Amino acid sequence: MSYEKGISCEITINGEEHYCLNTISWYYKEVFLMADTHNKGNVNKDEHEQINTKAVNFNCPACGPGTNPLQTPYPGYPCINYKYYPTYMYVPRYTYPEALRLIVESVSGEREDELFYNYMISIAPPEQKEIVASIRDDEIKHNKMLREIYWELTGQEISAVKNGAFQPPDSYCNGITKALFGELAAVERYRKVLFGLEFLPYRNMITEIYTDELKHGSKWNYLFTVNCSLCKR
Repeated sequence: MSYEKGISCEITINGEEHYCLNTISWYYKEVFLMADTHNKGNVNKDEHEQINTKAVNFNCPACGPGTNPLQTPYPGYPCINYKYYPTYMYVPRYTYPEALRLIVESVSGEREDELFYNYMISIAPPEQKEIVASIRDDEIKHNKMLREIYWELTGQEISAVKNGAFQPPDSYCNGITKALFGELAAVERYRKVLFGLEFLPYRNMITEIYTDELKHGSKWNYLFTVNCSLCKR
């Protein structure tokens, strides 16, 4: 088996195709083969025994894709009526391409972010420079982690994107506000990335990133309270 990074493979278990990468394919193949062997050794004696379920419209042939949240949007997805909340949007098979796209999107503004944070550090009060610098250092770390994940998954580098000229915020408070809502948007973006990754080390890396973003949001909120809340009164 080849262990080159970024080369895909497919495994067929019980008639279903499973996608993997050669970097971790040895792990998934072992897991799938063990699961398949286990299932074959535990076949019910009565092959025609029906599975007991209380799910409404379970495998209902009349159900089909559509806008109705009670219907499955994906081929092969179990056709059920959801009691509390639809689960189809959490299927990793369909969120993996979106995760890759969002990783590229997150890294694309790297240069602009660097200029923004350096500018904010330059205009921050002396006692607050260390706070902003700690956020900047975390963001640099995040970009390295995201680039590593993308390279291991695809075998390709994320090309640098030339953005327009940097526009500094009108004031320190405006910069804080922009950064605060940027952190909140980043949490939602990384949550979607997490949905698309099944390999635990990658999920742990994304968890570290979005929990850092939550910390950043609290820090920016503190800076806004100290510097800007009195100005609004």
